[in-house]
Amino acid sequence: MKIIGRRWAVWCSAWVLISARAASAQQRPLATEDPETIGAGRILIESGIDLARDQHYPVSGLEGNLVRVPSIGLSVGLSSIAELQIDGAPYQHLSISRRDPSAPLAFLLTAAGDATSDVDDVVIATKIRLIPEGPGRPAVGIRFATKLPNASNESGLGLDTMDFYGSLLGAKTIQSVRIVGNIGGAILSDPTDGNRQNDVLTYGVSLARAVTPASELVGEINGRVSTRSGGPLPGTESRGMFKVGGRYTRGALRLDAAVFFGLTSVDPTIGLTAGATYVFNAFRLP
Repeated sequence: MKIIGRRWAVWCSAWVLISARAASAQQRPLATEDPETIGAGRILIESGIDLARDQHYPVSGLEGNLVRVPSIGLSVGLSSIAELQIDGAPYQHLSISRRDPSAPLAFLLTAAGDATSDVDDVVIATKIRLIPEGPGRPAVGIRFATKLPNASNESGLGLDTMDFYGSLLGAKTIQSVRIVGNIGGAILSDPTDGNRQNDVLTYGVSLARAVTPASELVGEINGRVSTRSGGPLPGTESRGMFKVGGRYTRGALRLDAAVFFGLTSVDPTIGLTAGATYVFNAFRLP
């Protein structure tokens, strides 16, 4: 049984952080991770809203239009080469357009009407830059992440599973273009059988091109590929997203917006994300 009140207390505390004064920015609206870190003693905060049309949940059998608000990301610079990341959303709402009663965990659903809501799963990650970018040399880093089972399968929006991710990160700036690539793997638990898992390949490629000193165009392809023979386990299917958008920096604040398109049958057909990001010097390391 989920303790909703405690979850909301945690998320409200995170939201208070977002009222802090901005200083600069990076990352949003891209999901592909840059190997460069934010710097020792710095804190990065990003927040936004995500809208997805025809979002499909194969395990619960639900489909509909999804709203996540606010999506929150918090990064803390642990040193000049390492940072801690926490990402998620305190609220997600699905307007249900279709139900599949034959889905594996459809019998657990408590949402009887035309909508359901829940908190989102929280992802906690550590990113380490191994090699700085130099002349003729890309920056290289690694990232390890854990997805926590915060969203419940009773709401239809969660799987109640814990997943693990590891990625190799690379990036290079060529004139006005920043190219970033990720490749790695993930261990995804089977939500219908705790003794099984699916090992998937994860990938991401992004481009960011400066148009003016204050604005840039961005785009990426990001997703995962199931490697299990005999087909993926429920909830571990191959997924992919194509995203294109822009970022605009004014003073200490960076604003962003992007439209995204699903690349598989279980991804949303189209969606929109918009938000803001900034960083500030928070503390000094001994």
